[in-house]
Amino acid sequence: MEMKNIYRDKTIDLMSEADVGTNVRLAGWVENIRDHGGVSFIDLRDMYGVMQVVMRDTSLLDGITKEQAISVEGLVEHRDEETYNPKIPTGTIELEAHSVDILGRVYSQVPFEIMTSKEVREDVRLKYRYLDLRNTKVKDNILFRSKVIRHIRHKMEDMGFVEIQTPILCASSPEGARDYIVPSRRFKGKFYALPQAPQQYKQLLMVSGFDKYFQIAPCFRDEDARADRSPGEFYQLDFEMSFATQEDVFRVGEEVLTDVFQNFAPEGYTVTQAPYPIISYKEAMLKYGSDKPDLRNPLIIIDLSEFFQRCTFKPFHGLTVRAIKINERLTKGQHEKLLKYAQGIGMGGLGYLEVLDDGSYKGPIDKFIPEDMKDELREKAELAVGDTIFFIADKENQAALYAGQLRTELGNRLDLLEKNAFRFCYINDFPMYELDPETEKIGFTHNPFSMPQGGLDALLNKNPLDILAYQYDIVCNGVELSSGAVRNHDMQIMEKAFEIAGYSKDVLEKKFGALYTAFQYGAPPHAGMAPGVDRMIMLLRNEENIREVIAFPMNGNGQDLMCGAPGDVTEEQLRDVHLTPDDIAEAYGMKITKKAGEVAEEETKETPGAVQITDEVIEYVGILGKLELSEEEKEKSKKDLTEMLDYVGKLNELDTSNVEPMSHTFAISNVMREDVVTNGDDRANMLKNAPQSNGDAYIVPETF
Repeated sequence: MEMKNIYRDKTIDLMSEADVGTNVRLAGWVENIRDHGGVSFIDLRDMYGVMQVVMRDTSLLDGITKEQAISVEGLVEHRDEETYNPKIPTGTIELEAHSVDILGRVYSQVPFEIMTSKEVREDVRLKYRYLDLRNTKVKDNILFRSKVIRHIRHKMEDMGFVEIQTPILCASSPEGARDYIVPSRRFKGKFYALPQAPQQYKQLLMVSGFDKYFQIAPCFRDEDARADRSPGEFYQLDFEMSFATQEDVFRVGEEVLTDVFQNFAPEGYTVTQAPYPIISYKEAMLKYGSDKPDLRNPLIIIDLSEFFQRCTFKPFHGLTVRAIKINERLTKGQHEKLLKYAQGIGMGGLGYLEVLDDGSYKGPIDKFIPEDMKDELREKAELAVGDTIFFIADKENQAALYAGQLRTELGNRLDLLEKNAFRFCYINDFPMYELDPETEKIGFTHNPFSMPQGGLDALLNKNPLDILAYQYDIVCNGVELSSGAVRNHDMQIMEKAFEIAGYSKDVLEKKFGALYTAFQYGAPPHAGMAPGVDRMIMLLRNEENIREVIAFPMNGNGQDLMCGAPGDVTEEQLRDVHLTPDDIAEAYGMKITKKAGEVAEEETKETPGAVQITDEVIEYVGILGKLELSEEEKEKSKKDLTEMLDYVGKLNELDTSNVEPMSHTFAISNVMREDVVTNGDDRANMLKNAPQSNGDAYIVPETF
């Protein structure tokens, strides 16, 4: 669409050699200014490209600085051949400026160079994200994201899916993560929640008679950030299908993802073709040590538990033993670094064997393996000359975890990963339930709305920990890209499934009332999944941090450094939703005094005199100070604050009623007359310029 107006005739991407000899007005930002002695040049940048502007009348530069928004009118010319710039589409032409209008001035020092903003500290980039987004590489991620989402929409529509938006304000329900809650103004003491996913609504759409639904859905979860997980909110391609099986969902999921990745993968990349490999959760944990296996890594974990139960090496007895074979021998230095890595992740050590040229073994545990068992080990592990095999022994779950971490580390250190490839797989047959090691109670492992394999009969007759669910994930290059399930649409099965997890029928009706009631009216079998849009873009753009593909991301602490969220609200806003500042303070175990100048008293909900710094207090302190605290730093802060409050409490108990007022200043000695020592100033003079002086006292902000 043509956008000719008073500011510009066209955008820079539409400029070409066909414009040579014509007068054109362009608008954009000043990316760079170069003075070549009597002639100056500007690199003019808009969203679409960069154009060189030549100013033979240097007075046109008056008042112009980098990053100002300007409008330039002039004559399009050919560049001299020796000044061609092949890096930009407009590299053979330039605009000789006749007039310049400043549209948006720069009033403050630009905090960083736009062209190199990706090298700037992340907190600075996020604070000035609107400047960071002027960087072409940063902006390209967002434009790329827009193209992918548009492509996804067209693909889903072509496959017969209908796009439907579901509510953002909804009821809170236990779905695995913490809710963001919103207090109601009209209903005192009641709260909305932001949806962790459109889970119940999309299932209700199936009950409503819609056959295939999708949306690019915003999801809100109060959970910690990771490199591949944005705190606060994220977007997913949410879709659901009526009268559908697990296999139906598999076909749709792999068709959409294969199509997207083939169309948008970097040039030269290969993409797994449908049908994707299907790996059970049990097999994934055994062979890869993870339910998110990176199939670019050729290393496979093998189980040698039974072998070592028969072996005389006692440290491995009674433990799960996993092993990883590599087709090379390592240097002493490499072994030492791997041992250090293993100890760093919690392993007690890292046993290994190398196969020498004569077929014999060399390694720390060689002498503990009987000679008559060494051939059996060679056969089980398929060892050959030049191979090295590493051993991991621990409790089953921990052994799997350590083996998976070591597999990843070996793959990266030895540069074994397949290059320029997106390798997809399905992980299915997840356990329906798991045992909480702390409470020893049974709970859902994944999605509580999943259909158990075996239906009601399995729930009634099997050990809950042996029941599998129709749940599945899509994994790409070690990143969980999607999760989904065949839904539990039967009321009886749902009641029993939740009962096993400790939810009574009353709780089920209260927390999931709409879904529970709807299932009384002929709910169809249905299934779906939800690939993560942010993670898709992150993989396709080869970015290591998911925040690089989000226009306005929060930082790792869930803060918007640009707009200051989370932030304070006024007392009037709190009263509107039937809250007071004291209500907020009480949530953190503190009491706020109401009278100005009154000394605040720190109280806790514990016994009188006790000091209790909760995790919530530390989170609040971090938010106030805009600090990104690690778990270790949070624990140290909790300890330091507790000690400080204990000290304040002890000071408060001192009887100071008979103590004379004291003042201290630094003593000053004259180096030439050490016998003469004076005070630098008296108290009145020291405080005379204090903004809140009160006689000889200086009022300071309360700290505790």
